[in-house]
Amino acid sequence: MEQPTAHVRAVIFDLDGVLVDSEHLWDRMRRDVVAENGGEWAEGATEAMMGMSTPEWARYLVEQLGVQLTPERTAEAVIDRMAQFYADQPPVLPHAVEAVRIIAGDFPIAIASSAPPRIIRAFLDVTGLGDTVRCTVSSEEVGAGKPAPDVYLRAAHGLGLPAQECAAVEDSGSGLRAAAAAETTVIAVPNPHFPPGEQDRQQAHRVLDDIAELPGALRDLAATG
Repeated sequence: MEQPTAHVRAVIFDLDGVLVDSEHLWDRMRRDVVAENGGEWAEGATEAMMGMSTPEWARYLVEQLGVQLTPERTAEAVIDRMAQFYADQPPVLPHAVEAVRIIAGDFPIAIASSAPPRIIRAFLDVTGLGDTVRCTVSSEEVGAGKPAPDVYLRAAHGLGLPAQECAAVEDSGSGLRAAAAAETTVIAVPNPHFPPGEQDRQQAHRVLDDIAELPGALRDLAATG
């Protein structure tokens, strides 16, 4: 369902599932850490952790799945594995870097992600987008992870704009809800591994099949907004 839009003056990207094909990798690394440290995976755990900040999902692994480590050590174990994966074979999605560079010619760019700062920095290093992305915010740095709007509100503030004047690009249900709660113009590029439900898709002003379509969608919004 298409929503009314405000004038878009900046674009805020989610990272996992939008720019990097990593949601399933986070899931795999968490499952491995659970299995190796006395825990037991539970049905629905993957969906429950979508959008959580690092402290939130680390506590979940310990308190709900029984990992025999502290939350801090649990987070470190998972993030170390992800950082090594980025170093060896970064999972950058096709067309993602090109789309960001095209869009940065017209709009200031930010990243608002549930990934920890270390992983966001690794992505910027791998892609060479460090000089293109003006602001990055991890949900570790705000009050709560997605679906709370905090990370989007902080990113908009970092760009010097109200969130209502930003477009947010998201792939997951929790991310779409967070972007909508922040009152951004929401653009969905649904994650094929963990697609959002229909109700969450209805939060979006546009639903795209591929991030390569995003520059054109933003031009359309600029023409009609």
